[in-house]
Amino acid sequence: MKSKGAVYTQKQKKILEQLGENIRLARLRRKLSSKSVAERAGIAVSTMSNVEKGEPGVGIGTYLQVLSVLQLAEDILLIADKDPLGRRLQDNMLLAPKRAPKKKKVKSPIEHVIDDGTSPKPKIN
Repeated sequence: MKSKGAVYTQKQKKILEQLGENIRLARLRRKLSSKSVAERAGIAVSTMSNVEKGEPGVGIGTYLQVLSVLQLAEDILLIADKDPLGRRLQDNMLLAPKRAPKKKKVKSPIEHVIDDGTSPKPKIN
C-alpha cells in the first residue's frame, strides 16, 4: 500500500513557493539558465524546475546544492537563527524554579513536648 506522504497547509505551500521564487530570481539576476544551474548542482533539469516551483518533495540537500551554485549556501544558516519564540521559552525556563521547594515538616503539639527535652523519653526494651 502506497503511503500518502506529508500533508502541507496552504501557508506552508506558500512559503515553499516563495522560496522557489527567490531562488529563481537569484538565478535570473546572475543570468544563468536553469539547465546550467542544474548541471553545476548535479541535479536533473526537472528537479531544478521543482526547486523553483517550491515543490515540497525536494530535499534540503538539493536546495543546498542549488544555493551553493548561486553562492548563497551560507544563507541556509539563517533558518531558525534568531528564533525569538524559542529564546523566550528558554528564558522562562531559566527563571522558573527547577523544583518545588521542600515542605517543612510541622511538628504536632505532642512532638514539641517530647523534643524540648523536659519530658522523659519512653524506654524501649
